[in-house]
Amino acid sequence: MEAVVPGTVLATLVTNKTVGDPFYGLVNETIVDIADSGREYYTFWFFTKFQCKLSGTQHLDLNFRAINYSAEVYLNGHKKDLPKGMFQRHSLEVTDILNPEGTNLLAVLVYPPDHPGSIPPEGGQGGDHEIGKDVATQYVEGWDWIAPVRDRNTGIWDEVSIYVSGPVKIIDPHLVSSFFDHNTRVYLHATTELENKSAWVAECSLNIQVTTELEGSICLVEHLQTQHVSVPPGARIQYTFPQLFFYKPNLWWPNGMGKQSLYNVSITIDVKGYGKSDSWGQLFGFRKIESHIDSATGGRLFKVNGQPIFIRGGNWILSDCLLRLSEERYKTDVKFHADMNLNMIRCWGGGLAERPEFYHYCDVYGLLVWQEFWITGDVDGRGIPVSNPNGPLDHDLFMLCARDTVKLLRNHPSLALWVGGNEQVPPPDLNTALKNDLKLHPFFENQSENAMSVEDMSTVFKDPSQYLDGTRIYIQGSLWDGFANGKGDFTDGPYEIQNPEDFFRDDYYNYGFNPEVGSVGMPVAATIRATMPPEGWQIPLFKKLPNGYTEEVPNPIWEYHKYIPYSKPGKVHDQIELYGIPKDLDDFCLKAQLVNYIQYRALLEGWTSHMWSKYTGVLIWKTQNPWTGLRGQFYDHLLDQTAGFYGCRCAAEPIHVQLNLATLFIEVVNTMSEELSNVAVEASVWDLEGACPYYKVFDTHSFPPKKVVSIGEMNYPKSKNPKPVYFLLLKLYDVSNYHIISRNFYWLHLSGGDYKLLEPYRKKRIPLKITSKTFIKGSSYEIEMNVQNKSKKPDPKILTCKNNFVSRHGDGDFDMASLETTFEETEEKQNAGLFQRLCRQFSRETDGLKVAEVNGSDVGVAFFLNFSVHAMKTDHKEGEDTRILPVHYSDNYFSLVPGEEMSIKISFQVPQGVTPRLTLRGWNYHNGLHTVL
Repeated sequence: MEAVVPGTVLATLVTNKTVGDPFYGLVNETIVDIADSGREYYTFWFFTKFQCKLSGTQHLDLNFRAINYSAEVYLNGHKKDLPKGMFQRHSLEVTDILNPEGTNLLAVLVYPPDHPGSIPPEGGQGGDHEIGKDVATQYVEGWDWIAPVRDRNTGIWDEVSIYVSGPVKIIDPHLVSSFFDHNTRVYLHATTELENKSAWVAECSLNIQVTTELEGSICLVEHLQTQHVSVPPGARIQYTFPQLFFYKPNLWWPNGMGKQSLYNVSITIDVKGYGKSDSWGQLFGFRKIESHIDSATGGRLFKVNGQPIFIRGGNWILSDCLLRLSEERYKTDVKFHADMNLNMIRCWGGGLAERPEFYHYCDVYGLLVWQEFWITGDVDGRGIPVSNPNGPLDHDLFMLCARDTVKLLRNHPSLALWVGGNEQVPPPDLNTALKNDLKLHPFFENQSENAMSVEDMSTVFKDPSQYLDGTRIYIQGSLWDGFANGKGDFTDGPYEIQNPEDFFRDDYYNYGFNPEVGSVGMPVAATIRATMPPEGWQIPLFKKLPNGYTEEVPNPIWEYHKYIPYSKPGKVHDQIELYGIPKDLDDFCLKAQLVNYIQYRALLEGWTSHMWSKYTGVLIWKTQNPWTGLRGQFYDHLLDQTAGFYGCRCAAEPIHVQLNLATLFIEVVNTMSEELSNVAVEASVWDLEGACPYYKVFDTHSFPPKKVVSIGEMNYPKSKNPKPVYFLLLKLYDVSNYHIISRNFYWLHLSGGDYKLLEPYRKKRIPLKITSKTFIKGSSYEIEMNVQNKSKKPDPKILTCKNNFVSRHGDGDFDMASLETTFEETEEKQNAGLFQRLCRQFSRETDGLKVAEVNGSDVGVAFFLNFSVHAMKTDHKEGEDTRILPVHYSDNYFSLVPGEEMSIKISFQVPQGVTPRLTLRGWNYHNGLHTVL
């Protein structure tokens, strides 16, 4: 079979259709579990050939960046062993066993984990916990969000490479920056290991170069330094460069705080009599990360480059539970998190030590990373039943993997902190070893400005780049030292649907930083149809209980995929039922998206409402699923976003206007380090008839940095005869030019009410005008859509209807100048039925734009519009998934009041030979408006 590398044995079996897709329906139940088959069943040979002819004194290493769990390597018949441990690199010197003719035969026999365990009938967190005896991923025996992975992730799950060098090799350089005089004087420290593989003394010229990229791919050399080094024969030495001085370098900032400036650091070594022997390169960001326990809140407060940062982030398991890891997938995953305006990702301890490609994109998009080691409370001493209180059996192996992981990842500016485990502290000897190995260099120990000069400090302390890390704090566990109650008690969560207004209440959560709070995550109907057979398309039974609450009873397939209900009997009424009992899958999933949007926007707005006064941060459990799960996600495994994605994107804006759902006061959030001045807030209420019964401008204000300010009550519910269901539109804008800084749209009901009046509102036909411009570069598409609600002319007093937004860094990485503009004819879907009679589409050139219109005679809000991109299909079958994924939208699931317009930017890649089609649907637009691109 053609092997999947990186990937697991099970990934190869699935790809070759030897077994079914474990992500589809209940197919995972038909795949043999390693507990039943024995380890031999998932022990496989991997074969390949490669060409390599060496010349002179060249050397060749065969590198495995990770395997699970151990392996025997045979190169041209010569055996070498790869020791146990999922999280360590293996580099084999194979120069002497290469085939001089050039073709080399490589075979690798990969063995599963030693303790794969078994799955109790009741499931549970980590199965029977046996996997905790190994240094491996612990989620593979199943959790409350995933079914068991049958091969326990056995395989070659990271890249395999061959590496040619001369007599001297560069190994694991360490880069560190130190800061003085309020970041005006910055020093780059660099230490590297050098290995001389020859039998003679190597006289070397060791070079370090730092460059930065200017416009037009032109590089500026900031530093170039050459040092002479002698390396004894067969020796491995450590060499530290003299520090490099930078005056006011461009700093690396997290998402939402500034640019992610990166410098290219390269190290090369030339050997006398040989020439260039080896080279190494790394993108590096100058930034200083500090944290301490805040006295006001008890939460851990992070600072980057001296500026406090309010953490709004998410928990991350891994990209794919068959470990089909790719740079392309990582880019999408991480950019999605940046698109949501998040600033931290927590790599959960039951998952992976994430790969350098993941960290690269966190560097590029500005996501701070909390990286845990491979300990969980459920598996390591705190679960049911209690097991493995001393952690993995081989503590030396654990520390070997931990140290190697630090060396692999430590040069990434996005890496913010190390944590010993999830809801557990490593066993005492491991915890002590990690504390010692990861102790901070004196440069980074105190929070105040360094009083010494770097020259004085270098005479007292050893260079910081000589530490294993030395720049990032180590926290012993996710519930300790400023997280949750700080003492290790289970004080994270909850993990279920909440009343949206509860997130704003002072008594909702009692501690300063919540590392895990989770909720629902139903995807769109197309994902259900694509990942489940028709029996999985049945929506839950809504069962009325004597206490007036509703219990949802899902079908067995949803239950297997860990569905979280949208009700909590006795505490939270069914949030979907607030809109009326859904009729079918499409209706259920659309109403679930309404709830997803409200739920996650309220979660983040509620936490942000208490920024610094009560909280220092929150991490949502969780942002995505590594399989087709039905809980805790902002996008599904197929990479389609839920509406919760855009609720989060709205709430986590760096500058934001919001409604406190508990008090109905309007608040302005400024997380930036500069004062926000000369701005005003416009509040308008719109009823279901399209009238605006409430309009108020909160006059010019200035908002201090890092503050939340309440500016006044939205008192429409207290007015005479308020409507039971209404829309509220808030806009924070620049008074000088009416440019929008933040826009926030709510649908609300009066206290004790519901949204059932929105059901007949679906019959309203609100006219739209849509203009678009398409840019194409190869297979890349970039579309600029402008959607206008034509049901009423803009009110002259409302000066912000065009929604001209203030541009901010990070709103996309597309080079518009390099794209080809196309203006293609639009097409009308022939079977659009009633919608076809109401929709008039035509194409005409208006300053190079394509124009489409949707006819309608009603006045009102165009509610909950969402775009999707599809492949053109002439023979579409029921349940067939035509979506092109992933797609990046500047916004989606948006609404427009009468006269208002909005620009949406859409970008995606198109598979070869596919013609894309853009579809716009909404609460009032069931069949969709279709445009061929």
